[in-house]
Amino acid sequence: MAGGGYPEPVERLVECLQRMPGIGKRTATRLAFHLLKAPLEETKSLADALHDVKGKVACCQICWQLTDVQPCRICADPNRQAGCVLVVEQPRDLMSIEATGLHRGVYHVLTGRLDPLGGVGPDDITAAALLDRVDHPDHNARGEAIEEVILGLSPTLEGDTTAHYLVESLGTRGVRVTRLARGLPSGSSLEFATPAMLADALLGRTKSI
Repeated sequence: MAGGGYPEPVERLVECLQRMPGIGKRTATRLAFHLLKAPLEETKSLADALHDVKGKVACCQICWQLTDVQPCRICADPNRQAGCVLVVEQPRDLMSIEATGLHRGVYHVLTGRLDPLGGVGPDDITAAALLDRVDHPDHNARGEAIEEVILGLSPTLEGDTTAHYLVESLGTRGVRVTRLARGLPSGSSLEFATPAMLADALLGRTKSI
């Protein structure tokens, strides 16, 4: 302990927690003291969970969803319609749509969206992997040909830019391309939509090309 501050391990823990999104120094300090007071079993469980997340979780080789098995459970599920692919920006968007229980197809996670002003281009997202799934059915879930691609992107400028790029890229490939209905508030993120809003948007999807 130096200069009346916290012990070095506590300071180090606060610094690590503070690197997390949305966590300021005050919140990081509160979390650190919670862990300090918690039973050893609780802190060990947290440490094990963090270790497993880094060591066992990866992206699905087909859809790019986070998974601990290859392919992910959705892609491997024989009850899912592998010919219908719903495209989302992030894994959390996939989980939001799954919560509605209405989509019985599979997914493709772009891991981002186009943002020309921010320097994010097609090579920075998994758009090429999506097109590859369309072109080569053996690269899609269970080797089935894709018949419909649903664009489930956030109704933002970047989301619309990404959708436009995908519509153009898919236009010559003979697949049906639809978009979630505009029941979603313009400018909002898909992850903040309620299940009811997502259900309406999914059921009311419209043809793009």
